[in-house]
Amino acid sequence: MASAPRPRTTTRDPEELARRLTAWLDTRLPGAKAVDVSVPESNGMSSETLLFTVEHPEPPLRGCALRLAADPAAYTIFPVYDMPRQYRTMRLLTERTDLPVPRVLWLEEDPGPLGAPFFVMERVEGRVPPDVMPYTYEGNWLHAATDAERAHLEEASVAVVARLHDQVPADEAAFLALPGEGSPLRRHVEAQRAYYAWVVSGLPRSPLIERAFDRLEELWPDTAGEPVLNWGDARIGNIVYDGFEPAAVLDWEMAALAPREVDLGWMIYLHRFFQDLTVSFGQPGLPDFLRRDRVEDTYARLTGHTPHAMDFYTLYAALRHAIVMLRVAYRQVHFGEAAAPQDTDTLILHHGSLAAMVQGSYW
Repeated sequence: MASAPRPRTTTRDPEELARRLTAWLDTRLPGAKAVDVSVPESNGMSSETLLFTVEHPEPPLRGCALRLAADPAAYTIFPVYDMPRQYRTMRLLTERTDLPVPRVLWLEEDPGPLGAPFFVMERVEGRVPPDVMPYTYEGNWLHAATDAERAHLEEASVAVVARLHDQVPADEAAFLALPGEGSPLRRHVEAQRAYYAWVVSGLPRSPLIERAFDRLEELWPDTAGEPVLNWGDARIGNIVYDGFEPAAVLDWEMAALAPREVDLGWMIYLHRFFQDLTVSFGQPGLPDFLRRDRVEDTYARLTGHTPHAMDFYTLYAALRHAIVMLRVAYRQVHFGEAAAPQDTDTLILHHGSLAAMVQGSYW
């Protein structure tokens, strides 16, 4: 992991994007020009981000960030990029919660200007726990923080999820309900089955992922709480921090109506994913940070809702992440960055921990 090249995150030309962005901006704010256009190092492989400043005769806007749907010709990570849905979600959050969600400015549904739909939001300055190398490795600001500072960040981050779940009326988030029949949890899981089928279409299947789906059915909760607006990608890598306080909550492309524990399982497991990788490379990581028991206890204290069936929900998080990782790996094979192994399951970085969860020996 330490020496492997980072998978490519874009096939687009940043200079061409900047030129086209300025042309589009003039239609929304005549006389405006996009300057200091850059692509952040942390740019993801799903939707892409551009950072820029608006130069205009009137007092300038604060820095802006543009989220651009993935290039459909570039072996996308997800089959659909619904930018209007993300834009609407962020507007709802700014109207109905006290979460630090950046204010959205413009939505462009026409793919013509930049090659895909996009939206523009205000840019928030701060720092983000890195994914590459992960914040669990030595040499970054979060790893170098004191135990008290990390504990403060942990509490504040769990509080973001708690406030999200408590503050948004479910009926106002009905547009995030997933299609299909059955409970919101059943619809959520079936959507993941459909995603997996799309990932492996025409390609080798993953026996491990399919065993994990079977294990989910065996662990299915007797009851699932009322659905709430789920962030979908609830992790500290999607929060901009001012010091150790959340200053901006980002990445709403996986938002949906689902039980609270779907977000909690994701937050717990995505940290464990990085922690397990770090330990496997001979470093201690951050074993006392974002521990499952502390996250569950903090959430219960903040909301009055005691998380239940968390073996199911953490397995579900690891399963969902495995499908994404398999797609990322197949994308690397597609671009010649990696060779396809005989054992498909080894394309999943955390196949060992997922197998342990399926066997019931992980926690």
